[in-house]
Amino acid sequence: MKPGTERGCTDVSAEGLVTVDRASHHVRDVVEELWKRLDLPSEALSSILLEGGSEPALPSSFRLGLLAQASIALSALAAAQIYALRNEVEVPRVEVPLRHAVIEFKSERFYTTDGQPPSASSDAIGGLHRTADGYIRVHDSFPNHSNGMLELVGLPLDSTREDFADKIAQWQSLALEDAATVKGNLAAYALRPYSEWDPLPQARAISDYPVNIHPISLDGTKGFPDRILRGATRCLKGLRILEMSRVIAAPLCGKTLAAHGADVIWVTSPNLPDLPTIDREFGRGKRTVQLDIHNPADKDKLLELIKNCDVFIQGFRPGSLAQHGLSPKDLANINPNIVVGNMSAFGPSGPWASQRGFDSLVQTCSGMNVSEAQHAGGGEAARPLPCQALDHASGYLLATGVLAALYHRTCQGGAWQVDVSLACTMKYLRSLGQYHGSSGFQCGDYKQQAEIPAEYLESRETGFGRMVAVKHSAKVSGCEVGWDIMPKPLGSDSAEWL
Repeated sequence: MKPGTERGCTDVSAEGLVTVDRASHHVRDVVEELWKRLDLPSEALSSILLEGGSEPALPSSFRLGLLAQASIALSALAAAQIYALRNEVEVPRVEVPLRHAVIEFKSERFYTTDGQPPSASSDAIGGLHRTADGYIRVHDSFPNHSNGMLELVGLPLDSTREDFADKIAQWQSLALEDAATVKGNLAAYALRPYSEWDPLPQARAISDYPVNIHPISLDGTKGFPDRILRGATRCLKGLRILEMSRVIAAPLCGKTLAAHGADVIWVTSPNLPDLPTIDREFGRGKRTVQLDIHNPADKDKLLELIKNCDVFIQGFRPGSLAQHGLSPKDLANINPNIVVGNMSAFGPSGPWASQRGFDSLVQTCSGMNVSEAQHAGGGEAARPLPCQALDHASGYLLATGVLAALYHRTCQGGAWQVDVSLACTMKYLRSLGQYHGSSGFQCGDYKQQAEIPAEYLESRETGFGRMVAVKHSAKVSGCEVGWDIMPKPLGSDSAEWL
């Protein structure tokens, strides 16, 4: 066990739940474990260069620096492995500086457009609220969620945060969670300690590994498509990625693949609200198309894109797209060589699999926020992590899984499925242990762009003005890494492959 860390999620609860202890893991151990779990060539591990120790890198009891550096390194090493396979060369050297990695884990907070930082969320009713017997966290980034919560508690849509807090204070936490999230179409979760989360059937249903891949069928052909040529200086040049997603985790996967040269088309719906401040950061590297899946002509365009893509990334709840004939098996029937990358809140198994969830809500319901507050020792009921670590790590891990599946598709043929969830990433982070007491909070943090070293930033013209934002932290020797396409209004491009 590393000095200063303690066992993370290896305690045996009253219900007998036991999970894996990784508190002694260094960053190389994490990379090696997950790389081998994905059945990728072990010799590639000698190409990774990772400097940095196990000391805190962001103020938290959790080992966020380790998670950031390892997850980004895995995605870059997987891209380098694809480069080596297509060019029949050794895997080029991959480097990810720790400091740059933790800054990139907060990238959506650090960009500016024409000198202005992202506008802060109004947070009209969202966040942690006291209930009759505890606390509950409400998600309100989307209007349908905030309006739905107001209607649920019997308030008009123009009610104040104070009005809402007064109403919530009359509810039992689990009763409100059930009404909003289980029986409704909203997103609110009760604050739980580990002792209440660990015995839940959903906690038991989550895998001990944050990336899981398997073949859907082996009917497809081996090798790379003809458009993927040898000699390109970008690892993923020629790969076609179709992405249907919102918020952070799944869009980050597409953004990561684009950083290594993939052609990424981001499909959004004109019927759903956008998140302009987040969309600008995670739209880097992508072409943007808007299609209404309920419109037959738009559905046909989507199917045509699917027929000719390599990867389909989706960030909706398990089963949601299946209602539109877009389950993994449906997609494999449309395109026998497809890789399907699924991002969800709680994973494909368990009673919560179909529930909505976001990073902050998974932190809340799983015991992380309570444990973080206890370690900080400030008397808070809950303390969120200093970044959206579950979102960011899950995005890089999904990119890793997608590239691992592409590797296996190339060698074995077939269509492949990749599953990553915020809750599974949470479980893995817990297994890495927590710093003893408040020691993890003694390091510095990054709060604004002015605190970021200039070499970690780039300045580019976008569809919204001049954008200064965090560069990708991974370097691949002899290869170009970064984004050629800059953010633009959603729906600016044509629904066709280059």
